[in-house]
Parts: sequence; C-alpha cells; structure tokens
Amino acid sequence: MATTEVLLDGTHDSRQLRNALGRFPTGVTVITTGAHGKREGLTANSFSALSLDPPLVLWSIVRKAASLPAFLASGHFAINVLAANQPEMSHRFATPAADKFGGLDVEDGLGGSPLLPGALASFECATERTIEGGDHILFVGRVLRMRYSDGDPLIFSGGRYCTALPMRSPTATQDIDAVWVGLG
Repeated sequence: MATTEVLLDGTHDSRQLRNALGRFPTGVTVITTGAHGKREGLTANSFSALSLDPPLVLWSIVRKAASLPAFLASGHFAINVLAANQPEMSHRFATPAADKFGGLDVEDGLGGSPLLPGALASFECATERTIEGGDHILFVGRVLRMRYSDGDPLIFSGGRYCTALPMRSPTATQDIDAVWVGLG
C-alpha cells in the first residue's frame, strides 16, 4: 500500500487534501431551510454531533454558496440524514437547479425548513451561532425536534456512495457500546 505525503505550504494542489479527507467515510445529509418563502437545500457530509446537553449539531457551507444568505437569514435549518436507497436525492440537492424541491412531497418543519420524504433521520434546529472558518461558515444548531427510523444510511467515501457492512465480531459492537457509555 503506497502512502502519499503532501506538505500543505500554500503551493499544494487542494485536490490532494480532498483525496485525504475522502478516506474518512461520512454519512450523507441534505440540509434545508426556508427563508422569505423560498426553500433552499444542499447536500452535505460536514454534519456532526457537537453536544448532547444541550443538544447541538454542526455543519458547514462554503462561503460562495448561493444558498448561504437564506441559511443566514432563516434562523432555522433541518438536517435530513439520507437512507441507503436515496443517492438520487443526494444528487438532486448537490446539483444547481432553480427548484430542487419540485415534485417532492416535503413537510414543512420548524421555521419552515423542509423535511424530506424517506430520510432515515431528521433534526430540526434553530441556529445557535455561526463561526467563520476559512472558505466556509460553520453553523451550530440547537436541536429542537428530531425523528428517526431503522434502516441503512447512505455513506460517502473516497468519492463514491456506499453502504455499511454489518460488524462481524461481537467484540467490535461491545467496544462501540463501551465508547457510547463513556460519553454519557
């Protein structure tokens, strides 16, 4: 197995950083908001839990995103965690379009943030704060309401969609359970 090493000295190719970050698999979300009567949404894998008490989550958006003003103005957003059978939903919200919601049977969540049909989980949030970070803006949201169902998540890794394989060793499950107990 060959390893690539890159010094981030300002002359590096940013694709190399993306390649390295792509080695960390993530879930796929569509983050939505509604501001001034207009729905906005985008595909993101920058979603993460931040705190259980209070219930906080975070995600980031590139500063040049056309939907950034709506997310800033709304004060609310919804995180829609996509299920393994929803790669088309991810593609829909990752592609520029005048109306990404056209033909979808969405439900209005808190603050007018759309909740997508078939999502594995959704988190309806009030924007707690925003933080500037390089070419992105980080949104910290207080979870006000959530819902979730059983199923397999859509995963993104190495530039591809994939799904998780069940763990084969009961000790791995025990290890993960022990980590979560330690966080509580």
